Amino acid sequence: MELERNNEVRHIEGYIENIIFRNDDNGYTVFTTSQEKGEITCVGELSYISAGEFIVADGEFVRHPTYLTQFKISSYTFRAPADIESVEKYLGSGAIKGVGPKLAKRIVDTLGDDTFRLIEEEPERLAEVKGISLERAIQISEQVTSRRDLRDALVFMQGYGITMRLANKVYEKYGAKVYQIIRENPYELAETIDGIGFKKADEIAMKLGVPMDSDFRIKSCIVYCIGEAGAQGHVYLPYEELSEEVARTILVDMSDIDKYIMDLTIEGKIVVKNLDQNKCVYSTNMYRAEQMIARRLIDLDIEQKESAQEIYNKIDRVEKELDIELDDIQKEAVSAAACHGFTVITGGPGTGKTTTINAIIKYFSNEKLEIMLAAPTGRAAKRMTETCGWEALTIHRLLEVSAGSMEGDNRAGIAFARNEENPLETDVLIIDEMSMVDVYLMNSLLKAVPVGTRLILVGDVDQLASVGPGNVLKDIIKSETFTIVKLEKIFRQAEESDIITNAHKINHGEKVDLTKKSKDFLFIRCNSPEEIMNSICRLVKDKLPDYVNASPNEIQVLSPSRKTPTGVDQLNSYMQEYFNPRTPKKNEKKIGDIVFREGDKVMQIKNNYQLTWEKKNKYGFSVEEGTGVFNGDTGVIKKIDTFGQIVTVEYDDREVDYDYGMLDELELAYAVTVHKSQGSEYPAVVIPMYRCPAPLINRNILYTAVTRARSCVCLVGLTDVFEQMEGNKSDAKRYTSLDLRIREIAGI
Repeated sequence: MELERNNEVRHIEGYIENIIFRNDDNGYTVFTTSQEKGEITCVGELSYISAGEFIVADGEFVRHPTYLTQFKISSYTFRAPADIESVEKYLGSGAIKGVGPKLAKRIVDTLGDDTFRLIEEEPERLAEVKGISLERAIQISEQVTSRRDLRDALVFMQGYGITMRLANKVYEKYGAKVYQIIRENPYELAETIDGIGFKKADEIAMKLGVPMDSDFRIKSCIVYCIGEAGAQGHVYLPYEELSEEVARTILVDMSDIDKYIMDLTIEGKIVVKNLDQNKCVYSTNMYRAEQMIARRLIDLDIEQKESAQEIYNKIDRVEKELDIELDDIQKEAVSAAACHGFTVITGGPGTGKTTTINAIIKYFSNEKLEIMLAAPTGRAAKRMTETCGWEALTIHRLLEVSAGSMEGDNRAGIAFARNEENPLETDVLIIDEMSMVDVYLMNSLLKAVPVGTRLILVGDVDQLASVGPGNVLKDIIKSETFTIVKLEKIFRQAEESDIITNAHKINHGEKVDLTKKSKDFLFIRCNSPEEIMNSICRLVKDKLPDYVNASPNEIQVLSPSRKTPTGVDQLNSYMQEYFNPRTPKKNEKKIGDIVFREGDKVMQIKNNYQLTWEKKNKYGFSVEEGTGVFNGDTGVIKKIDTFGQIVTVEYDDREVDYDYGMLDELELAYAVTVHKSQGSEYPAVVIPMYRCPAPLINRNILYTAVTRARSCVCLVGLTDVFEQMEGNKSDAKRYTSLDLRIREIAGI
């Protein structure tokens, strides 16, 4: 008999019959439940579910375009199985490992109405059942009890606004102690669980009535503010700035912050150091990372015993074999790499960095040495492979990243298989795009580089600093401790490119002539945001693809800002409707203010080392699988499964499935910030020139944006904004001290 369905019915009770779909990441579940008048399909985000459970739920009936009428759950509770039939169904559902329908029937036939109580309180009685030993009986009892405890704990945590996925992480770490932790010091969660920051812990604490000036709260906020400073690129914060930031965050007078700083120092969570007679506060992990980088670089810098004449003879051979002619500084760079265990090569576009790298590779190849190449991002590694003809990996893949625990500040659940115990097996390691490498990644890299390996770092020190904390390349150079070779000569072929010529002018503070007719550096004057965005869309769709022999998706719009009339957010919304408008044939999903639609260009905005990807052949069969999708990876939404709540993104030759709960790791990428473009190179870039916050009006951002283009740069907007950017040398100050750590350990 059909159940009567109408919008007034908002309460159901019944046994769970069949679980049709379950997403364990966010708890989204589709299942059927039996009612007196028939069976209905229910959907909702449930912390826990198992066939045979008795559910009591509130919600409403909704009509799905494909799956007809469903009961959409808004709130629910479970009742433990109360009769023999439901106990048998629960035990035989697969929820209890090793118990199937037949064994479940034997259990209830033997133990009768008291089955559930006996399993929990007298597990040895299970051994009366044929086929169950005493050991197995105890295992079954532990599973039943554990699932009950898990369900109760997840429901408890949901009451404090902790999401399904995070609640599972918390329970996995704390088990039954979760109640004590949350009630006594919820701020501990902010320090131990990735995804629960200080603000979420503070919300929980406020619900529990924790005092505003609680010691737990203030100390947790200090750690939080230092962590937030790291997100802005800082390695430490000056004492006074930290005190002011804590007071602003929790609205508590911090005139007596010394007590809390001392407590945290004793607990080993922070380090306080005097720099230029100013007291500065580090997270312990950040301080140790800088210290270890300094120590390892000094250990690697071993002078090689070979005469200069021998080296230059070998360089002559390299020139002949590659049919190139190196200038004196390039030869100096190759010689430095041959003479020293650690070398830095820096230079802007067109100064011959690639030719120099190729010469170094050939030099060491002739010596029969093992060589490895790497770069911080997939795009940078791919470009390095193409220009050097030698396979380059991302640093993460070089270090064999995998899911697992990891020491330090990183709570994202990652580990590198390559480290001190399992170092890289190579004689020479060359890392390109070093300006992008932060303190944490550099520390992990150096752990895997044994003494005796030659390490060569290559990069443009004038590019924007890394997204993560630190200023590694700049600080290494600033320490004046190691061999640094700066390539400055712009080669003739590069001089023919206005992109390269103007990039160097921008970097040196020289005026760029915007009236000059150019094949690859164009300025299109527009006055309003609407004009700018219209012009950008026409360029990307109609004008540039044929001009640079690339698809519209390969052409990248780069904006200095995010929240301005021509910032990334506005551009993405505008360009999405222009390039990929809404249509009934395309599924979409709205997350906050962003609509994701099939066919959209998107970008991964954080490193996720646990996301699985697969490569498929032309027939749709998987041919390779792996883990890891990284900050800056760009792809296209291939499919949105509204029933399974899965978004499939295609990255080059890989496919990745995201459940709806993970969509905060994606953003539209028709336009991206200049910061997000680091390490990438595009056939053409289009850059809006319009008013934005003063810190973003500087030549460092303009220089980085322009140097992302291979064949063409189009600037669109106001000439005075361009002139302000090229005239403003200042960039955001970062509190870093790797140069001081190097000099300190080197005894300089």
